[in-house]
Amino acid sequence: MQNDELRREQALEYHASGRPGKIEVIPTKEAKTQRDLSLAYSPGVAVPCLEIAKNPEDVYKYTAKGNLVGVISNGTAVLGLGDIGPEAGKPVMEGKGVLFKIFADIDVFDIEINEKDPEKFVQIVKSLEPTFGGINLEDIKAPECFYIETRLKEQLNIPVMHDDQHGTAIISAAALLNALEIQEKKIEEARFVVNGAGAAALACVQLYKALGAKHENFLVFDRKGLIHTGRTDLDENKQQFAITAGKVYTLAEALTGADVFIGLSSGNILNGDMVKAMAARPIVFAMANPDPEITYEEATTARQDIIMATGRSDYPNQVNNVLGFPYIFRGALDVRAKRINEAMKLAAVKALADLAKTPVPDIVNLAYNQKNMAFGAEYIIPKPLDPRLLSIVAPAVAKAAMESGVAQRTIDNWEQYTDELNKRLGLDNQLMRILGNKAKRAPKRIVFSEADNVKILKAASIIYDEGIGFPILLGEEARIRKIAETNNIDLGDIRIINPRNDEMEEKRTTYGELFFKKRQRKGVNFYESKKMMRDRNHFGCMMVETGDADAMISGLTKNYPDTIRPAIQIIGTEDGVNKIAGMYLLLTKKGPLFLADTTVNFNPTAQELADIAIMVAKEVRNFNIVPRIAMLSYSNFGSSDSPEAKVVAEATKLVKQRNPSLIVDGEMQAWVPFNKDILKDNYPFSSLVDQDVNVLIFPNLAAGNVAYNLLKEVGGADAIGPILLGLKKPVHVLQLGSTVRSIVNMAYIAVVDAQIKTG
Repeated sequence: MQNDELRREQALEYHASGRPGKIEVIPTKEAKTQRDLSLAYSPGVAVPCLEIAKNPEDVYKYTAKGNLVGVISNGTAVLGLGDIGPEAGKPVMEGKGVLFKIFADIDVFDIEINEKDPEKFVQIVKSLEPTFGGINLEDIKAPECFYIETRLKEQLNIPVMHDDQHGTAIISAAALLNALEIQEKKIEEARFVVNGAGAAALACVQLYKALGAKHENFLVFDRKGLIHTGRTDLDENKQQFAITAGKVYTLAEALTGADVFIGLSSGNILNGDMVKAMAARPIVFAMANPDPEITYEEATTARQDIIMATGRSDYPNQVNNVLGFPYIFRGALDVRAKRINEAMKLAAVKALADLAKTPVPDIVNLAYNQKNMAFGAEYIIPKPLDPRLLSIVAPAVAKAAMESGVAQRTIDNWEQYTDELNKRLGLDNQLMRILGNKAKRAPKRIVFSEADNVKILKAASIIYDEGIGFPILLGEEARIRKIAETNNIDLGDIRIINPRNDEMEEKRTTYGELFFKKRQRKGVNFYESKKMMRDRNHFGCMMVETGDADAMISGLTKNYPDTIRPAIQIIGTEDGVNKIAGMYLLLTKKGPLFLADTTVNFNPTAQELADIAIMVAKEVRNFNIVPRIAMLSYSNFGSSDSPEAKVVAEATKLVKQRNPSLIVDGEMQAWVPFNKDILKDNYPFSSLVDQDVNVLIFPNLAAGNVAYNLLKEVGGADAIGPILLGLKKPVHVLQLGSTVRSIVNMAYIAVVDAQIKTG
C-alpha cells in the first residue's frame, strides 16, 4: 500500500469511526426533568419567544445566535479538489467548524447549499440571517464568490466574510509588514510581482494597497501571463489588477529587480535564478499548497538575504488562515458587528504583526522545539499554537468595529473581556497539539513490545507516517505482517524484531549479561537472566537501557505489574527517587488535569505522598505548564483528625518545606479547589485561592484509580496514561484496551520524555 493510500485509509477511518462526522449539538441547559423540558420547550419556551417578538435584539439574550456562525458553501471550489459538489464538501465545512470551536469557542452549523446560481445562492443565505450571528463563506469558486460576498454584505446586518479571499490576505499582510520592516523597505516604494489572480490574490492586493502599496507597483500574472489593459479576455475582477504596460513582461522578466513575490498559484513555477534576479533583501511568499511556487531550500540557497514564507507548517513563517478567521469572528460577534469592514481587517493585521514582535511564551517554543524564537527573518508572524492569539486579535477587531461604527454592543472593561477570552478555552488546552509538534521536531525510536496487536500496528503506522517517532515492533514478523495485511495497515520499512529468533542470540546474551549484573544478588541466576531476554518486555526495556531504542510503550494486553517490573529492574529510578509513581493526564474542557498516584503506590506515607507531588510537578513543568496542586482527602484543612487526613496534611507541609515556590495546598475535598467562591469565602488563607488547579494528588491508590476512571468514562475526559514518573529512561504503560488514539497520544509523551532525558 502506498503512502497516499495509507493516508486515505486513515482519513476514512477517522471520519467514519464512532459517531460519523466531526461535530454534534450539545444542550447547554439542563434537560433531564419534566420541569426542565417544560422550560426548554412547551409551554415555557413561549415566554422568551414573546420577549423577542417585542424586542428582536433579545434574540441575542435568549438564544445561541450571538455565538453561532454559519459555515456555508456550494462545493464549487473545495480545497484543491475543484467543483466536487456540496455533499462532497461537507467534511471540509465540518472541519472548519471544528477550528472555529477549538480556537475561539465559536459554535458552527455547516450548511451545504445545492445552488450554483449566484443570486439564488445569495437569497438562500439571506433568508438564514435570523439563525446566525455571522456567516463564513467557504470554498465558492471565483468569480461568483466576489458577487456573493458583496451582495450579502450589502443586505445582511451580521458579519459576512469569505475566508478564502480575506484570510490569506490578512495573514500575509501582517507577515509583509514585518518582512518589510526587517528588510528596511517601505511598502509604498516596494515593487510587487503576484502570480495568481483568483479570489485570494485580489483580496491580498486590495489589502496591501490599503496599507500603502501603490497600484502601479504591482505586476499580476494569471495562467495566460501578465494582466494588463491591452488584454481583451479580462473579467471585471481581473481588470482591477490591470496596469498600462509599455512592455508585456514574462514572469522571469517581471521578477528582475522586484522587492516582493506573492505566490497564490501552483507549485514549482519559480527557480533559484529568478530569485537571484530580485532586488537586494527580497521577500518571497510562496503560498501554493502543498507545493510552494519555489521550495524553501532552493529560495534560501539562492539568496541568503531573503525572507521567505510558505503555506506549510514544516518551514518558518507559515501563512495559515487559522491565525485569523476564528479571532476575527470572535471579536465581531462579541460586539455584535453588522459587518467585517476594512478597519477590522486592518486591526487584525496590525495585531498579528505586533504580536510577532513580543517575547514568545515558553509553551510556544516548546511546541515548535525552539529554545527562544524571536522576531526576525524566520519569525515574522505568530505561530498557530500561540495561546495569546485569542486575547490579542479578538479585542483588536472588536475595538475597530466599535471605532468604525459597525458595533451594536460596546465593551467597557477590556481587561475583563481579555480574562473572559482566556477562560473560554483554557490557555493550556492546546497541550496535545503542542506536544505533537514538539515530538515531530526530534522524533525518537519507540519500542512496542506487543506488536502482534492490530491497535498497536495502526498506531505505529500513524506514528511513523506523521513523523512522531520511529516504531520498533517486537514479535514474530510473519504474524505481525499478516495482521497488518488483513487490516490494510502499511508498515513500510518499520523495523520488526523477534527476540526469540536465532539471529538475536548474541543480543540476548549481551542483554542477559547486563541484566545478571543488575540482579545477581537479588535472586536471579545467569541462566534465568539470559532466558528472560526472550520476553518482549524485558528485551524492550534492555533496548532502552543500552541505547538501542529511546523509549518503550507496553501494557495494552498485559497486567500492569508485569509491565512495570522489568522497567524498574532494568532501567531503575532517577537519582533521589525512592519509588516510581503513575500519573494520568486528563484532557478536559477546562484544560489538562494531572492525577497521581493512580496506578502504583497503594497507601503512601506522608513522605511518599510529598515525593509523588514533587515528581508530578516536575513532569508538569516539562510540559511548560505551571503546576497548581491540590492535595486531596475527605477532610478540609483539619476538619477531620483521622490518621488518613493527617497523612495528607503532613505531606502538604513537607512539599511546601522542600519546594516553597510550588503552588500547593491541602488537605481538601476534591470539589473545593474547583469552586473558587467557596474556597475564597471559607478558606481565604489557602494558596490556591483564585488559582486554576491542574494537579490532583490522591491519598491512596484506590481513590486515584476510582477518580480517573469515573472522570474518563462518565465525565467524558480523554485520558492519557498511565505516565510513569521517576524512571531514568522513558518507559510508559498503556491502559488495558487503550484506543489507537490513546496509543498515539502516549507516543507523543514518550518522545518528548525521551527528548528531555536522552537529548
